[in-house]
Amino acid sequence: MNDEQYLQHSLDTWREFAAIMVRRCASLTEGDPLAELAAACQRAGEDSGHLYRDGPELVNRLFTAYPEFAPTVPRELLWFLGGECLHYLTDEEIAGYQQVDEARDEAAARGEVIDLAAARAKLLKGQ
Repeated sequence: MNDEQYLQHSLDTWREFAAIMVRRCASLTEGDPLAELAAACQRAGEDSGHLYRDGPELVNRLFTAYPEFAPTVPRELLWFLGGECLHYLTDEEIAGYQQVDEARDEAAARGEVIDLAAARAKLLKGQ
């Protein structure tokens, strides 16, 4: 998986997460803060610029105000967004994602494309 594919994969993962949030909040009343947060998550997935700009703050709001929803956020998105989102990952998870990124970089230097899903599965199996 090259950088463009990784970005697209992350956008797709965010969009899937946001769509699930919106569906789970559909029965909430208009103006409900959680429903508004879900809608903001959906808007953040419109393109990479929105996701990079708004994603970390939205994740932080979700983890802080609605910790019961924290498990619904794919862990790989916390790594992708970086910054403050890394505080929600364990040290072991951070080390694992670093190893996968290093493997991606090494493969790119050889002109190869790494299978990100397989690399993560292999890494998780070893933990």
